[in-house]
Parts: sequence; structure tokens; C-alpha cells
Amino acid sequence: MGDTLEFSDIYQEVKGSWNDGRLRFSKQNVVYKSSKTGKVDSIQAGELNLAQWRRVCLGHGIKLGTSSGHVYKYDGFRDTDFEKISEFFKANYKVELTEKDMCVKGWNWGTAKFSGPLLSFEVNDSTAFEVPLSNVSQCATGKNEVTLEFHQNDDTEVSLMEVRFYVPPSQSDERQDPVEAFAENVLSKADVIQATGDAVCIFKELQCLTPRGRYDIRIYPTFLHLHGKTFDYKIPYTTVLRLFLLPHKDQRQMFFVISLDPPIKQGQTRYHFLILLFSKEEDLSLTLNMSEEDVERRFEGKLSKNMSGSLYEMVSRVMKALVNRKITVPGNFQGHSGAQCITCSYKASSGLLYPLERGFIYVHKPPVHLRFEEISCVNFARGTTTTRSFDFEIETKQGNQYTFSSIEREEYGKLFDFVNAKKLNIKNRGFKEGMKGKIDEYSDSDDDQHDAYLERMKAEGKIREEGNDSEESDGESDESFNPGEEDDDIAEEYDSNASASDSSEDGDDSDDASEKKKAKKPKVVKEKKERKPRKEKKQKETGGPKRPMSAYMLWLNSSRERIKSENPGISITEISKKAGEMWRQLGKDEKEEWDTKAGEAKRNYEKAKQEFKESGGGATSSSKKESRKSGGKKEEKKRKSASADKDRERGGGNDSFKSKEFIETSESSSDSDHKSKSKRKKESDDEEEEAVSTPASSEEESD
Repeated sequence: MGDTLEFSDIYQEVKGSWNDGRLRFSKQNVVYKSSKTGKVDSIQAGELNLAQWRRVCLGHGIKLGTSSGHVYKYDGFRDTDFEKISEFFKANYKVELTEKDMCVKGWNWGTAKFSGPLLSFEVNDSTAFEVPLSNVSQCATGKNEVTLEFHQNDDTEVSLMEVRFYVPPSQSDERQDPVEAFAENVLSKADVIQATGDAVCIFKELQCLTPRGRYDIRIYPTFLHLHGKTFDYKIPYTTVLRLFLLPHKDQRQMFFVISLDPPIKQGQTRYHFLILLFSKEEDLSLTLNMSEEDVERRFEGKLSKNMSGSLYEMVSRVMKALVNRKITVPGNFQGHSGAQCITCSYKASSGLLYPLERGFIYVHKPPVHLRFEEISCVNFARGTTTTRSFDFEIETKQGNQYTFSSIEREEYGKLFDFVNAKKLNIKNRGFKEGMKGKIDEYSDSDDDQHDAYLERMKAEGKIREEGNDSEESDGESDESFNPGEEDDDIAEEYDSNASASDSSEDGDDSDDASEKKKAKKPKVVKEKKERKPRKEKKQKETGGPKRPMSAYMLWLNSSRERIKSENPGISITEISKKAGEMWRQLGKDEKEEWDTKAGEAKRNYEKAKQEFKESGGGATSSSKKESRKSGGKKEEKKRKSASADKDRERGGGNDSFKSKEFIETSESSSDSDHKSKSKRKKESDDEEEEAVSTPASSEEESD
């Protein structure tokens, strides 16, 4: 058996909610770290005196007791974990892991036992339920009843508000009321804050940003009391997670931040952070309301009875000694201006982002603290309103996203180097290459900038390109539409040929015009460069053999069903992506097998294609298109000439009345005219057919 045992996805009940984390058993101690808050519970091996294995709602759980009276409960184990944990406890902790059955009868009549910080309700010597007394916020007594009220947790959908116990009158001991005895046992361990006695020290009129206002802070041995003009807050030291001391960007002020879990409440508002703002120039002389012996015994040299210095130093020093937690300050990060923070905006407010050694903290509205271990990835994005700034996006493992916007582009290099040094996952890695020097990516320019999202799409598209190649026709290529590269069947008015012919015909007129108007500069007609003949697009052969598949597509067709079975419910696009990853991981020998099959398929295709061409196949549809095109032009010309003849006939017959003598005398001549007209029409049709078949330039030369 190894020196340690580690378990993930272990849950700890905190005021009605289940917080997951990691649990590690080592020879020296038992360590549990919460994934939500990062708080670490450490139990020394020598302090363990109780270990119980119980069946609970989340599988199996362990209840650990210490010699100091603390109880820790962790759930989420599997049934198979019992043997190895039991052996580990015997070998290293000299404590036997015993199995304890819970009572599931549902009876509401039993015995209440107080064991350390727990109130256990037992039925026939089996525990029915346990109440952590630290969750009790108030205890009220009646004639034969005791009512327990509990602290509420905002993370739970349903919260337990109160529990009432009926305590029967005792017949044996008349000196003490059993109801009062029950209440005293509860209050001795309950988390009920009572401002009894004198405060250790008082700080007057401190400026508080969250919650906003000026408050007197009274420091008591077990809690912190904020007294303002409107609201009062009592904060137990057990709810303090972390302490931060952060310098303002102006180097004249200091932030002192207290992280709280659970937060303090005011109506529906929750304050997870207490933020105090101090001026560096403000000094204070402080005297503790304790004797020197008590100060030395209680704080072990961390504090003295009389102290003096800057106000923020006094507050932070006292809080550090009472809370017994380290104060976090910014590390080695320095921004473009030399400050240890970055000016940015979060949501609708502007504030300061501090890169710390183990996380980021933003102050002040709303305050945000993100630990590196809960960050999934970060992203550098363009600013939405201007190119002189960029956005810094942080995505957590829980799926939450925080966007800090309007960061000056000069801060990019420092921030990127910091994130890279902390080995955080950067979503758009490679973005920095385009921002070297003066960060040209954010300069005012209309040119297309580097798009990290586009680069990712291109990388994913390479996987599908190999599959698309098998569906394309042999030698077929797409060409973009260029209006200036159309077929030169008819000379346009801006063509060099057309301008030359026009200028030759009207040469005399232009010379006369130039002599008359010498003041005006003659227009210079720039001759267009000769366009290259358009490369004809190869037409797809109909009825020919199908193009062979590549080695990748042959492998994909044989592996598609296996991928589906290994990944049930996977989409079509995800299959292509997964297949591309698997194909890249194949060895050279495995790929060589599919390359051989692809080569054989290609040789068979070439052979079948040759036979197809020799048999007279492969006729394209281009000839049909040309015939349809020429036929359409002929029909259009015929329609135009026919309409012109009709117009001429209408124009020649203006007289609506003709006499009988005129009709008889002109009958013979009309017959001859009709024959001549039909002959001319036939000749014009023949000439039009010639015009369609010959180029426009040759037609003009003949004219």
C-alpha cells in the first residue's frame, strides 16, 4: 500500500449544500480541499480518535473525530473503498474504521445526545439524524419546547429554517429545568454572536466601499462588528476566507479586502467581500484593551499593547492576528505604467484588476476573485468599441465567463507574459505573434487583422478537407467571378479595338475640334492591357468511373462504426473531428497499410478511366451548352429583324383608303414587290447567321 490515498469528487455538507473537493489520506495528516472556495481542512494524524464508515445519501461516508472535539464528515465514497481505507487507518493512524448503521425507521421519538459540536438524535441506539450546532443561529425556549433556528445558505434551493424539540419534564432532577439545560447545551456550541464584554480595539469612521459608507469597526475576540449610521454587521472570524492588501494605481491609497463565506446580507443583497479604502498618509496610534500578559499569551508576539503606524498597517496587522490567516499581496507583476494592477471595466463599472501569484482579483464593483485552479482558460479578444483596447476573458471550469474590457493595448505584452508564465490555458494561443513591438493588432487600420477564431476554424477544417477531396471531380477547379474577364465575343465601347475603329472614322472631326479648342487639354484614352484568355473550366464527365478515395477516407469508412460505438450519441461533426485526431495518432506502419489500399484503388481508377475514354465516353455537356447559346442568339436576331420589317410596313402604309382602279393597276407590281421583299428577308437572315458565327472584330473590318 502506498504512502497516500487520494479521492476526488468527495462531498462535504455545508449548511445544507454539498460542496465537492479532493480528500487525501497521508501518514502525517488528512487534508480536504474544497473546489468551490479553495479552503483547506487539515487534521493531524495524532489527533484522530474516531473513524466511522456509514451509508449515506451520496453512497458511503466517513465520520472523523479528533481529540479536541471537532467532527468532520466526508461523503461520496464507493463500497469498494472500505477495505483499503480500513487497512490504511490501521497501519498509519492506529484507528479502527468501524461500520455504523443509521436508523431509517422514521420515528420522531428518541434520545437527544450532545457530542462535541453535534446534536445527535438516536432511536434505539442508532443515529436517525445529526444537527451541526455551528449551523444554529438562534435558540428559543418554551414551556416544554426548544426551537432551533438555522443559518441560511444562498446556494441551496431548499433550506431548513427551524426544528422544534419537545422536552418532557424530568421527574428525577427538580433543581434544573430540562428545557433550560437543553438550550444551554445548544448555545454553548451554536454560532450565535453576542456582543458581550469590551472590544479589543475600535477603528473609527473607516471608509468602506462594499458595503458602501463609513463604519466604526469594533474588533472582538471572536467576531468583527461593523457599526454604521444605518446598518450593523457582525462577521465571525470563522467566515473569513482570505485577506488582501492591494495598492491603488495612484500609489496614494490602499485597498484592504476581506473575503467572506458565507457572505453578509442586507435584504436581498449579498456581500461576499468587505472592501476598505485607506490613505497612505493617514497614521494611527493604537492601544489594545487587554493587559500585556493577555496580549502576549493570546497573540504570541504578533501584536503588542501599544502600536503606531499607518492606519492600513494597523488594521491589517490586527486582522491577521485575530483571523490567523495570511495576507495576500500582489506578486512580481508590473503593468505598462509600473503599477501592479490594470485599469479595466467589468460589466458597467470601471475598476482595477490585480494579477496575483495564485489568482486574479478585481476591485471593486462588483468584486471578483478567481483562483488559477478554478480557471479553465483565458482569451485575449479585440475591443468591441475601439481598436486601442482589448478584452481579457476568463472562463472557469464551472462554465462561468468573466470579461474584463477596455484594457489599454500597451498592457497586452505584460499580461500575456504573466498568463504564459503561470501556465494558464490560452484559448487563442498564437495571437501574440501578431502583436509584437507596438501591438500593431490594435492600431487604427482598416486592414484585416489576425483573427484567432478564424485560425481555429481553419485548423478544424483541415480535418474535413481530406474527406471533401474524394467527392470532387477529377481535375475540377472553381474559379472566382471576374466581370472583367468575360469572353470577348463582342467588342465593348471601352475596348482597344472599338476605340481604334471609332477614332479612325472620326479623325477629321476630332482634328477640327482640337484646333478650335486649344485651351482644353485633349483627353488621353488609356489603352487597357490585353486580357489573358480565360482558362476554360473542365467539365465533369458523365457516366465515368468514380474517383478513388484517399487513404484517410478508406480508413474512416472502416472505423466510423467503431467510433460511434465508443462514443454513443456523438454528432456527425464530432465524428469527423474525433476521426481526424485518431488518424493523426496512427503510426507509420498503420498508415502505410491504408496508403497501399489507396494506391491500388487509384490504379484501378486510372485503368477504368482509360477504358471509358476508349469506348467513346467522356463527352461533356459543353457542346450542348454552346449549341443552345448560338441557337438562342439566332432566335433573338430573327425576332428583332421581323419586328423591324413590321415597323417598316406600318410606316409605308399610311394611307388608309385606296381606290379600286389603284388596286387593280398595282396588283401586278405588289406581287413583284412581295417576291423582292421575301428575297431580301432571306438574304438578311443568311447574313445574320454569318454574323453570329464570325467574331465582332472581323465583322467591323469587312464593313
